[in-house]
Amino acid sequence: MEERLQKILSACGIASRRTAEHYLEQGRVTVNGHAAQLGDKADLERDDIRLDGKLLKKPVERTYLMLHKPRGYVTTLSDEKGRRTVADLIKDCGARVWPVGRLDLDSEGLLLLTDDGTLTQKLLHPSHEVEKEYHVWVEGDMPAALPILRGPMKLDGVPLHPARVELLGTDQLSVVIHEGRNRQVRRMCAAAGLKVKRLQRVREGSLTLGTLPRGHWRYLNSDEVQMLYK
Repeated sequence: MEERLQKILSACGIASRRTAEHYLEQGRVTVNGHAAQLGDKADLERDDIRLDGKLLKKPVERTYLMLHKPRGYVTTLSDEKGRRTVADLIKDCGARVWPVGRLDLDSEGLLLLTDDGTLTQKLLHPSHEVEKEYHVWVEGDMPAALPILRGPMKLDGVPLHPARVELLGTDQLSVVIHEGRNRQVRRMCAAAGLKVKRLQRVREGSLTLGTLPRGHWRYLNSDEVQMLYK
C-alpha cells in the first residue's frame, strides 16, 4: 500500500514525520534510485526506499503483553521439575515471548512478557532504575520493621538503594524498589523481622496491574509500550 514517505520513515523508526520532511527537502531520500520529493508516496514492500543510501526495511512487529501471574507458577518457559509455568498461561498469544524479570513461585501479580530484546534490557538493567511496586501482606512488629525497611539495607553484603515503604494497613505494606535481586522484597522483610504472607507486584514503571483477573493476560497498547521505553 502506498503511503507518504514521511509516514514510512516515521513508521520505520527513522525519525519523526516533521524530521522526515526535512530529510526529503534535503534530497536525502531516494525511491527506486530517484530523488524523492516532499509529498511523494511509495510502497515499502514493493519499492526500494533509501535514506542516505541505506535501504529502509519493514519494521519487525513485536509482541508485548501483561500477565497477572498467580501463585504456584514458575516464571520460566519450561521447568525440568514439571511444575506449572507462565508459558502455560500465555500459550495462545500467537508469539514466542519470554518473561521480563521474575516473580517467584509463591508471588503473584504483574509480569511482562515480550519478544523485544531492547525493551527487556532497558527494564532489567539497574542503570535505568525502573520502579517496581509490590503490595506485601506480613506478620510481625510493623513499628519496629518500618525504620529498618526504609533505612540502609544490604543483601549478601551488597548495599541496596533505599526503598520507598508505606503502610497500607495494619498488616499490609507498599514497597517500591528499582533493583531486581533474587527474592529481594521477601529477604528485606525477613531482615526487618517480618514474615511475608502474600506478595503481589502491582506496578512496573508506568504500567499498573489494574483489574486484570488472576491468571489472565492482555496485549499492551502502543501508548503503554512507548511509556515503558521512556
